[in-house]
Amino acid sequence: MGKKKKKDIIRLERESVVPILKYKLIETLAYNFEDSSERAEFIKFCQRVECTIRAWYLLQFEDLMQLYALFDPIHGARKLEQHNLSPEQIDAFELSFLTHLFKVMDKSNFKITTDEEIEVALSAQYRLNLPIIVDESKLDKRLLTRYFTKYPKDNLPHFADKYIIFRRGIGIDHNSAYFFQAKVNTIILKTWRFFLKVTGLKRLFFGKSNKQYKNDTSQPVEISVEGEQDGLYVERIRIEKMKLSIAKLLGRITIQEPTFDRIIVVCRRKKTKKENERGIYVKHFKNIPMADLEIVLPEKKNPSLTPTDWVKFLVSAAIGLFTVISSISIPTADIRVIFAVLSAVIGYCVKTYFSFQKNLVTYQSLITQSVYDKQLDSGRGTLLRLCDEVIQQEVKEVIISFFILRESGKSTRQDLDGRCEELIKEEFGESCNFDVDDAVQKLEKLGIVSQDSSGRYSCVDLKQANEIIGITTEEVVLKATEGDRG
Repeated sequence: MGKKKKKDIIRLERESVVPILKYKLIETLAYNFEDSSERAEFIKFCQRVECTIRAWYLLQFEDLMQLYALFDPIHGARKLEQHNLSPEQIDAFELSFLTHLFKVMDKSNFKITTDEEIEVALSAQYRLNLPIIVDESKLDKRLLTRYFTKYPKDNLPHFADKYIIFRRGIGIDHNSAYFFQAKVNTIILKTWRFFLKVTGLKRLFFGKSNKQYKNDTSQPVEISVEGEQDGLYVERIRIEKMKLSIAKLLGRITIQEPTFDRIIVVCRRKKTKKENERGIYVKHFKNIPMADLEIVLPEKKNPSLTPTDWVKFLVSAAIGLFTVISSISIPTADIRVIFAVLSAVIGYCVKTYFSFQKNLVTYQSLITQSVYDKQLDSGRGTLLRLCDEVIQQEVKEVIISFFILRESGKSTRQDLDGRCEELIKEEFGESCNFDVDDAVQKLEKLGIVSQDSSGRYSCVDLKQANEIIGITTEEVVLKATEGDRG
C-alpha cells in the first residue's frame, strides 16, 4: 500500500458521565417491568433513591454556598466586613471553599486540563486566527499556589498558580461557509512559508519551533485515554490542511473541530481600587472548540501583529530599500520611479496594518459573541448547577447498577461494569465509562446490596429495597399536602 496522508486526528477518552436524562432513564427501564405493581415499586424506588442522595449532599452543598458568599466578587467584600474576620481566618475559609469546590468538581466528573491537553487543543486554528495570551499581571498567584502547596495534585498545568481550567464531555462542532478570506490567507501563508524555506529566512525569523501552543502540525495528536482501548477518534478538518482546488476555493466547505462540552474556569484577579481582593471567579462555558480554547482564558490581551505580519513588513521594506538604492546608483535615475516604488511599499505596509486592524475587530466581535452564546453561568449559578449535576449523576448510577443486579443476578464488579455500559449502549445508543466502584459504594451505603465470599454482589428485591430506604421526608410532606387539599 502507498503512503497515505496523515490526518489530524484527536483521540478522546470516554467520559464517566451518564449521558442520559434521568426521567428518560426511569421511563425506559420502567417499561421492562410487565407487572404494574412492580413498575410502581421501581418508580417509588427511584424517587426514594433521589431524595436520600439529595439529603446526603445537602449539608456539604450548603457549606459550599455559604463559603462562596464570602468570596463572591460582587457582594463578598461586604460579607467579609460584616463578619469582621482576621486575614488568617479568611485564608482558612479560602482553602476550605476550594477544597469543597474541587470535591464537587471531581464528583461531577470534571478534570483539570493538563499542559499536554492544552497543547493538543491549541495545536490548530479553527475560528480564532490571531495569537491570544493572558495578561498574567492582572491575575492573583497567591490563592491557588497556597491551595496546591497544601493539597498537591499530579499533572498540573504550568498556569495552575494563576487559574485552573476544568473540562468535561466531548462533542463535535461543524461550520459551513465559503471562508474566502481564510482561503486567501492560507494560500498567502503557504506561499510565504515556501519562500522563507527556500531563502533560508525561516530559521532566521522563527528559530526552532516552540513546543508549547504549536499552530501547525502534521502529526496526529491525542488526549490520553487513561488505559481505555475504545476511545472516540475525531478528525480535525481545517482550511490550512486542505488541498484548495478550484472547486473548494470557490465553493462552500465544511470545517470540523472536536469540542469540550463543558469548561469551568476558576481564578482571582489582582487587587485594584475597584476589585475585591478576595473575590473568586467561577465561570462556566459550553461547547468550546478545542482549537478556540483561548475564548475561556481570563484577562486576555488584545493580540498584536503576528510573526507573518512582521515578515511581510520587513521583506517589503527590504525589497523597497533595495529597489531605491539600486535606482539611485544608476546615473540616469528617475525620481518618479523611486517615488512610485516607495509609494507602493508604503501602501502595501499600510494595507497590511489595516488588514490586521480589520482582523482585530473581527476577533473582538467573535470573542464577544462566543462568550455571550457559550457562557452558561458564573459564580453562584455555576455552583448550584454543579450541585444538581452531582445529585443527578449519583442517582442515575444507583438506578442503573441496581437494575442490572436485579436482572442478571449475582455479578462481580467487572461483570456489573460491563453490563451497565452495555445497557446504556443498547437502550439509549450512548457510550460512557461507567463508574462501577462509585455505584457499588452508594448501593452498599443504602444497604440494598451484599457481597458473598467469592466477591460477587447481589441485591434485595424491589419491595425490600424500598422498605430498607424507608419513607422519605418528601413523601411525608407530599401526603400531608394531599391531606390538606382533601
